[in-house]
Amino acid sequence: MLDDISQAVLEREEVLRYLRGDYGAHGEQARERIYGYLEELRTTQRYPIYRALQHPLYPILRKIERRPENLHHVLNAARAHRIVYASNHKSHTDYLIEPLVLDDNGIRPPLIAAGINLFGGPLGLLHRHVTGAIPIRRHMKDPGYLITLKAYVAEILKKHDLFFYPEGGRSYSGELKPTKTGLIHAALTAGHPDLVIIPTAIAYDLVLEDHILARQRIKKRQRPFTRELAEMVRYAVGYRSRAFVSFGAPIPAGDCDAQSRSDVLELTRAVRARIGALYKVLPTAVFAAAMRPSIARHDLETRIDRLIAELAARSANLGVASGRQAIDEAAGALETRGIIVLERGRFRVRDRSVLRYYARTIEHLLVTTGRPH
Repeated sequence: MLDDISQAVLEREEVLRYLRGDYGAHGEQARERIYGYLEELRTTQRYPIYRALQHPLYPILRKIERRPENLHHVLNAARAHRIVYASNHKSHTDYLIEPLVLDDNGIRPPLIAAGINLFGGPLGLLHRHVTGAIPIRRHMKDPGYLITLKAYVAEILKKHDLFFYPEGGRSYSGELKPTKTGLIHAALTAGHPDLVIIPTAIAYDLVLEDHILARQRIKKRQRPFTRELAEMVRYAVGYRSRAFVSFGAPIPAGDCDAQSRSDVLELTRAVRARIGALYKVLPTAVFAAAMRPSIARHDLETRIDRLIAELAARSANLGVASGRQAIDEAAGALETRGIIVLERGRFRVRDRSVLRYYARTIEHLLVTTGRPH
């Protein structure tokens, strides 16, 4: 039996055109394809159970201190607007940390768009029937799927807020990736006059999967989530980090023309620029960006001070004020992580790929990007 949202999807004009054969599929074949995709996308959020999930996840969550910024933007928008949160994507912990920041502050819970690789086994059941996550096939080209997905998101937004990651997947290189237009376009097709997009940036002192991501750098294939989870457990030993979740001023989207490619692209670029500007510059990032293969502390302090001055001139969201502070707060954590080592008064690189991963997290903020070392 179809739920209300699925029934509304079937009544949307673009879906009706697909069922009439305008995209090549006909009759029962077209109907079966749409129904199959609707069944896959269908999700339910049971909020009281969702909140209770914090307890079994405590062993991970207690290692990450949540630091929200600019919550007033969300609190004000929630009073009169339908909200789409658009965030950069650093880690599998993002979709634990960011919704909990909203929950900590009594803000209504959004549904979350997540990669379909997270929907296998017991975790998939939790996502589908408790957290309210929508499985996304990021590389699917079938017109039937794309039409159904966009229609489903449009109907979801009539009842729920939505949280999604316009980069698609996590950044394997550390850089802020180009954003995709698909879900932004889908949100615009909802035709909600009070729709706003809240740009959101998450930054960690240390990313739990830093070694895993940095060594691959470019995502070549989708690995089983169970394998990734096992690797994350390994790197969680001794792991501690802050997670800064920074919210930007709402970007009005209700008047954007969903049928105008230029409008959609302009909005997408604006969202990415806001996310980049919000990204918190932390001691580990400036340490990594200024580091050389081997360098004395005084020289490193000087290099970091120059870098911070450049970032300040570009109005970056700084979480560090000086080279001394950066070294005091980052060196121990990076050494414990096996990324650098202090020998006879000089810092030396132990894991260049991971150090570069952290350096690249702030490249989008620099006048002239470059590769350290």
